[in-house]
Amino acid sequence: MGLAGQLARLPQRQVLSDDVYETVKGLIMDSVVEPGTRLNIDALTRELGISQTPIRESLARLESDGLVIKEPLRGYRVSSRLTREEFEDLFEYRLHIEPWAAGRAAERSGAEDLARLKAEMLSYTDVPDRPSYESYRAMAAHDQRFHDLVLELAGNETARLSFQRTHCHLHLFRLYYGGGIATKALREHKVVVTAVRKGNPEEAAAAMRSHIEASRARLRPIFDQD
Repeated sequence: MGLAGQLARLPQRQVLSDDVYETVKGLIMDSVVEPGTRLNIDALTRELGISQTPIRESLARLESDGLVIKEPLRGYRVSSRLTREEFEDLFEYRLHIEPWAAGRAAERSGAEDLARLKAEMLSYTDVPDRPSYESYRAMAAHDQRFHDLVLELAGNETARLSFQRTHCHLHLFRLYYGGGIATKALREHKVVVTAVRKGNPEEAAAAMRSHIEASRARLRPIFDQD
């Protein structure tokens, strides 16, 4: 079923931009809509019988996420997945900034900060039951929140904003679901939280580095398969 057909299955009520955004996002993440596919606003408006506003709003958000690209006079098209080089660059960046951030968080976090970190760790305990964005959506959101919080607790807003602009968790989950990656990542998050809560910057940095290196190792074989 095509993009418009999927969107038409939304509840028969005023369609909110969030509905359109999550639906199109899921189709992109699951490769139902392939990279390079053009998303025509006028065609979607006619086919869905809704105004252009929620469609434009959702496409603007997807552009901010890096999932679609707006081209002058041509509209939107679905972006490419990460290349091997982009993948390696992203993890090199993460290995520079995130272990440092975890160490800083261990040094400077107070009781309230540590309580927030523990609460985030405990906020998601499910295990996705199938390799789809719908199943992994909550896990991907938790993963993003967890790493963002560590950057926040490090106390460097410039570093935090720089990290947010990569949308790294969204693009990494776009590459692959399954293989127990959620369970392994959650286990590694717990090790990071334990080290930060102990106030040990060296241990916290090492735990975060181990987590990121393990994540890279889990995903690297995807490029060999391609």
